[in-house]
Amino acid sequence: MVLSALQGANLAARFALELSALGALAYWGFQLSASPAVRVLAGLGAPLVAAVAWGLFASPRATVQLPAPAQLAVQLAVFASAVAALVAAGRPQMAGALGVAAAVNAALLAWWDQ
Repeated sequence: MVLSALQGANLAARFALELSALGALAYWGFQLSASPAVRVLAGLGAPLVAAVAWGLFASPRATVQLPAPAQLAVQLAVFASAVAALVAAGRPQMAGALGVAAAVNAALLAWWDQ
C-alpha cells in the first residue's frame, strides 16, 4: 500500500519535472539579451520543440515507439537542455536542483519499473 503510494507520487513528480523543464526552457528564452522578437521566439519555441520531441519519442504514449535506450536519450536531452538553459540564464542553483531531482526520479522509475 505504501509502496504503491510512493510509486504514484513518483509518477506525479515526473510530470511536474517535465513541466519544470519546459518552464526552464521558456525562462531561458525570455531572459536572453536580444531583441524582443528573438526573446519571444526563443521563449515560446524552445519549450515547444522540447514538448513535441517528448510527445513524439519519450512519453509513455509516444507516437513513435523507440527502443528503451533511445527513449532514455530523448528524455536525457530534454532535461539536460533545461539544466543548461537555467545555467545560461544565471540560475545555477535551480539548474542543480532540477538535475538532481530528475536523476533521482529517473532512478526510481527504473528501480520500480515504471
